Amino acid sequence: MALLYAKDNSILTEPSSASPQLSSTRALDARPSLNATTEKWFEYVVHVQPHHTDYSGQVWHGTYLAWMEEARVEYFRSLGINFADLVKMGCDLPVVELSLRYHRAFSLGETAIVKTRMHEIAGVRINWDYLMTSTDKLDPYVSGQVTLVAIDRDKGKILRQLPPAVKEILLKAH
Repeated sequence: MALLYAKDNSILTEPSSASPQLSSTRALDARPSLNATTEKWFEYVVHVQPHHTDYSGQVWHGTYLAWMEEARVEYFRSLGINFADLVKMGCDLPVVELSLRYHRAFSLGETAIVKTRMHEIAGVRINWDYLMTSTDKLDPYVSGQVTLVAIDRDKGKILRQLPPAVKEILLKAH
């Protein structure tokens, strides 16, 4: 029977067996989180190109997701974690949870600053924060959170723990 969890991992409801429910990713690991919150953001600069926009010249909403992933992969690279090497080791970090808030749109020709930081490691989950701003960094354009889960690429199953070398690098970065 799947349980539904609140953000604090408390149980919200216990669904009846009559109505099947998908289990929450919060149930992946009930161990306490390793809080790695930092005020230091990794910044990734993007120049809005025509292929990033819709017919009106505004950035298409899906483009922001690609920018978030690019920023996250570059952040890993800056720490010495080459994502291609991680994949060769048989580990992948797919997105399992995503939340975005669109405050305003970027337009063709503008420069976007995509800021990211690791919020916490909770078992095999890595939670990230995002904030996209203009170059003056005054007003938010997009804010969001992403949760990644470590999986074994060959078996397609969730790993019991992050690869130790990856976990060590991420915790040292903060």
